[in-house]
Amino acid sequence: MSEVTNLQNVKLILEKEDENLTLFKERFEQSQQITSNMINILEMFENRLSKLEETILPLYSETENLQSCQKNIEKTISALDHVIAYYSVSTEVESIIRAGPNGAEGLDNFLNALDRLKQAQIYFEKNNPQSVELENVSSLFNSGGDALSREFKEMILKHSRAIAPITLLDLIANDEEVTVDDSSSVGSYSHFPENVAGDLIRIANWLMNESRDEYMNVYARIRANVLMKSLNMLKEHQKSGSGGSIQGVAASPTIRPKYQRADSSTSRKPSKRLQNLFEKKANKVVQRVSQTLEYSTGFSLGARRSTIHFGENREDVIDEQEMENYLTIVMAVQKLMQNELSLLSTIIPVQHQHQVFQIIIQDALDAVVQDGENIASRAKRCVNRHDFSTALVIFPILKHLLDMKPDFEKIIESCDFNVRTQFGNVLNKLQNTGSKVLEDFVEHVKSDSNMSLPRDGTVYQLTSDVLFFLEQLLDYIGIIGTVLAQDNIYTNALATITIDPKRGPFDKNKVLLGIYIKKVLSQLNLTLINKSDLYCDVAVKALFRLNNCNHVLKSLQRCSLLELVTLSEPDCEETYFNSITTHKKTYQQCWSRVLSFICDMEDIQVYYGKLKDKEKTTLKERFSGFNKEIEEISKLQRGYSVPDFELREGLKRDNKEYILPKYNLFYDRYAHLPFAKNLEKYVKYTPEQVAAMMDRFFDIAA
Repeated sequence: MSEVTNLQNVKLILEKEDENLTLFKERFEQSQQITSNMINILEMFENRLSKLEETILPLYSETENLQSCQKNIEKTISALDHVIAYYSVSTEVESIIRAGPNGAEGLDNFLNALDRLKQAQIYFEKNNPQSVELENVSSLFNSGGDALSREFKEMILKHSRAIAPITLLDLIANDEEVTVDDSSSVGSYSHFPENVAGDLIRIANWLMNESRDEYMNVYARIRANVLMKSLNMLKEHQKSGSGGSIQGVAASPTIRPKYQRADSSTSRKPSKRLQNLFEKKANKVVQRVSQTLEYSTGFSLGARRSTIHFGENREDVIDEQEMENYLTIVMAVQKLMQNELSLLSTIIPVQHQHQVFQIIIQDALDAVVQDGENIASRAKRCVNRHDFSTALVIFPILKHLLDMKPDFEKIIESCDFNVRTQFGNVLNKLQNTGSKVLEDFVEHVKSDSNMSLPRDGTVYQLTSDVLFFLEQLLDYIGIIGTVLAQDNIYTNALATITIDPKRGPFDKNKVLLGIYIKKVLSQLNLTLINKSDLYCDVAVKALFRLNNCNHVLKSLQRCSLLELVTLSEPDCEETYFNSITTHKKTYQQCWSRVLSFICDMEDIQVYYGKLKDKEKTTLKERFSGFNKEIEEISKLQRGYSVPDFELREGLKRDNKEYILPKYNLFYDRYAHLPFAKNLEKYVKYTPEQVAAMMDRFFDIAA
């Protein structure tokens, strides 16, 4: 039963599958029909597109060809216009070129016209070098270039004005506020107006692009002339009545104020470099005068002028006025150089700036160098005739030039080696001259040939001159130390000196100057000792040494000289004190003949107030001899001179203490004895009268 059921189910399934298969076949046939129809449609569409392409493609190609022809025609027309413009450019711009860059069209149109001519020139040179048009274009172009060169020169000449002396001095007075890299403070005085500067720059660029670099030489020559004119105007200003020291500078009494505006009541800020120099000089003069008044009453050695030189030649004298003028000129050159460097940086191409700058500054630098060498040569001539004080002007000049050297070197660092070394060569020459001044002075002290000694035994002129010279050196401690440091003799001596820390920090320059002063004083002492041997009288010989030794010590004490000498010779002051004591003892030997008559009285015996004839004769001889010797020595020593008040009174006191006690004893013992009928003939002087005679020793009036 179950098998029958299964068979029935299978049959039903097969019938169902047959129906599905029949349905599938029907639908497959329908799909085949649709596909066939679609293929037919596509084939028909393709045929139609092919026919359309065959119709449109020739038309498209023809259109493209027409467009290409149109473009070629347009390019040809443009090229023809461009070429035609070259043939007409000379006619179109001729009026502009003839009018020049400062014509009605202006610089911009002039430069545009030149650019058009340049392009036309290039075209004709390439395409038609034999054409008349090339000649016309080239001629106009060259004329335009020449016109630009002339315009550049005229503009430079027109706007390049020399800086007035007053303005230039204002720059110098503000030198501490201006650095080499800061040109703002000088620009307002000599830079071109902004519009002029702009035109110059454009003209310079055009000329440089066309390789017409002659404008740089023109610029350099004009600016060099302007710089020299500024300097010459300043020099003339210095020579005129308004020349002197910058207003506000406390100059020394021998220098009158200068650089003062006649129409200005306000003072400009002075240059600190010159201000410090001349304030110091003025203070030294006042101090020296006051110390001289304190040192002596009546006869004053301190006020003597130095007479180291002989037969003064005024042409070689370099006074403080000239020194200040030279330093002012040097500072002016520095400022002008700085100004020129700033000015050309905007006009001259970087690669040519150092060459142009060198041309601009060369004449001014040569003038400064020549003036410095002249000063050095004149100083040497002063030294040769022993005018050492005048030659000392070398040191302040050298000091200020050394201070300015870094700024100078920075300004000219781009110049040639020969230019860079010029300033240094002047410094070397001045330094060598300064060394010659110092060493020749020592030699002068050593070889003093003056055989005319003061008969009164006063201070020798050489001593006053030496101290006057040495005191002047105090103004230049730093620079003299620098000069001495170049000499191995002084550096070797310096190496052997140990400074006591209690004296303060080690100052090399002071020690070097102390070594030099010690050398001079040692030579002076030797010269004085040798000179004093020319005296026959022991007293005046001793007084000569005493006066000079005392004068040296007092002079050293009343200024900083002693402090400097003790750095190299700590026992200097004590040595002079010992010498003074020795000379005083030597001087007392002049009393030996006087003492021989009032001392050693053993040969005179008095018995109950009575004297033998022999004793009477001896007393007569003793009193007569004393009278004669005291009168003789009084006569001589009234003619001797001891200018120092303290020393003079001290010697008088020593004389009294040395002689009066012995004479009192002699007088009290024998003056009242009847050894002669006319006692007043022999007993002429009481002790009081002898003291009065001694008070008249070293009479100033004598």
